[in-house]
Amino acid sequence: MFNHASFIWSAADLLRGTYKQHEYGDIILPFTVLSRLDAVLAPTKAAVLEAAAGFDGDNELPNAMLRNKAGHEYSFYNRSKHNLKTLQGDTDNLEENLRDYVNAFSPNVRDIFEKYKFEDTIDGLAANDLLLQILQHFAKADLHPKNVDNEQMGHIFEELIRKFAEASNETAGEHFTPREVVQLMVSILLEGDDELMTPGVIRDVYDPTAGTGGMLSAAEDKITAINHSAQVNLLGQELNASSYAICKADMVVKGQPIRNIVHGNTLTDPAFANRTFHFGLSNPPFGVDWKKEQAAVKTEHEVAGFAGRFGPGLPRVSDGSLLFLMHLVSKLRDPSEGVAGRGAIVLNGSPLFTGGAGSGESNIRKWVLEQDYLEAIIGLPADMFYNTGISTYIWIINKDKPKHRRGKVQLIDATEMSQKMRKSVGSKRRYLTSKHIESLARIYSEFEETETSKVFANEDFFYRTITVERPLRLNYAFTADRIERALAVRAVGKLESDAQTDLRTAFETAETASDGIVSTNRKQFTAELTTVLNKAGLALKPALVAALVNELGEHDDDGELVMKAGKPAANTALRDSENVPWDEDIHDYLEREVKPFVPDAWIDESKTKEGADIPFTRHFYTYVPPRTLEEIDRDLDEVLGRIRARLEQVKA
Repeated sequence: MFNHASFIWSAADLLRGTYKQHEYGDIILPFTVLSRLDAVLAPTKAAVLEAAAGFDGDNELPNAMLRNKAGHEYSFYNRSKHNLKTLQGDTDNLEENLRDYVNAFSPNVRDIFEKYKFEDTIDGLAANDLLLQILQHFAKADLHPKNVDNEQMGHIFEELIRKFAEASNETAGEHFTPREVVQLMVSILLEGDDELMTPGVIRDVYDPTAGTGGMLSAAEDKITAINHSAQVNLLGQELNASSYAICKADMVVKGQPIRNIVHGNTLTDPAFANRTFHFGLSNPPFGVDWKKEQAAVKTEHEVAGFAGRFGPGLPRVSDGSLLFLMHLVSKLRDPSEGVAGRGAIVLNGSPLFTGGAGSGESNIRKWVLEQDYLEAIIGLPADMFYNTGISTYIWIINKDKPKHRRGKVQLIDATEMSQKMRKSVGSKRRYLTSKHIESLARIYSEFEETETSKVFANEDFFYRTITVERPLRLNYAFTADRIERALAVRAVGKLESDAQTDLRTAFETAETASDGIVSTNRKQFTAELTTVLNKAGLALKPALVAALVNELGEHDDDGELVMKAGKPAANTALRDSENVPWDEDIHDYLEREVKPFVPDAWIDESKTKEGADIPFTRHFYTYVPPRTLEEIDRDLDEVLGRIRARLEQVKA
């Protein structure tokens, strides 16, 4: 089978020496898009030119007519007399003709080449006498849909982007998701759509991080394979200009409205306001910070609250994955709109557990669980993605779970379900076979407890973090280290320099006089300190005196109990926290788990926080007992025996 991607990328041989490796993709990718569009429109070229004769190119009436002549399934046309092959016939005017050809595309397509800065590309190739050779190369790549269908074209684009990323040392995985992972996500999403077989059913599919459109294409293919009469609307937004241009070109060829693919930042300038979707798919970048978006996101969180996308909370700035999760949830249809929306998003392990009770991450997880939106999480094998070998997880979101799933979450362990690749591609060393996908879809559908499937109540992931305090018991003394701590008190630093010197002298004199004697009576020691200060002529405020007493004190289990407002003061150095299961009383927990070891402990209930995490790995951990010493000794003897035998052979 002809390898289109390899042939197209071989254009790099023409560019080598004139362009740097990281610049290859900026030339090859737009020419690939141009070649595809050229091939798609070739059969209707003559009809379009005949209809365009005599009309002004800016006239709206012929624009609609020309789109019709180009083919009912397409929303674009090109009214130039040229194509990639005929352009080569006039080498004297090649540069000008190519510009005219690109500008003759309908306005909705010209945007694609503007994103690529194609005018600059033409200038650069012409200046280096490479324009004709590149055109000749791409004219040989027959990308007509009869030879290369939309799915194959998607694979070609993804392979080219991967090669581009490798050449420029960029992250290929930021652009696309392995197709088998997408197939799994789509299969599970469609599993819950009971109305999908209805003749003429309409389904809107949305990807807020669309990349080159692979997820959208896979969803359309799967839906139309199930129901040939289904109308599938594909919509997405993409930040990367190159990926956006490819996605837009692909969707145009599919006959999707050109406005359905938007270039921009989903977090700060989301497209499709006030619109929700039947299905949502997303693979946001892993572990990428959102500092640039922080101001806008924080404003929406604080001003719009739950009326906006980020009401539940904000994750730490170093990882914005959960922002995309909340955005996806907000774009899924509510049950009141008819068929409720369902979504699937790929995340790394961090969103499962990062952040303690009360943190933004924990609050987001808790909100998703409280709303009963989280239906399942599937743990994927490592080494599945092109840019990372870390563990990844698919979160399945449902705005209206079926009755038997309500209040519950299914965890599916697919970490051992994969096939090793014959040859790795980047960091990707494993893949899911069709049998793996079928098996996982069945496990999800059966919703049963097995070795690879666990079902939990939403509340099983909730907990409370309590603050355990212990009383402050101190002894007091004038010693060198305590004196230095006392002199470091902030209020002391605000005294006049002479007063600071006098205070140090007074402390050192008291140290010598006390000869290290330790007191356990706070009132008595405070009186002694006051006497020392009076002798030095220092009149300090009571609050500062109390602070000095504290710094001259150290913990002593047998020391005097320090009281504050009639209650025992807490020793912050001994403060601890405990996570208490949601279904257990915090005081019962304290009596059972803490007080047997520290009888004087208590809970500061003002500091109690609620949290949620999903310890996925722990729920599937299987204890493997260590080998016995006898087994280890036997193996060592065998190894040593082989070593001795080889040494004897060497000596002989």
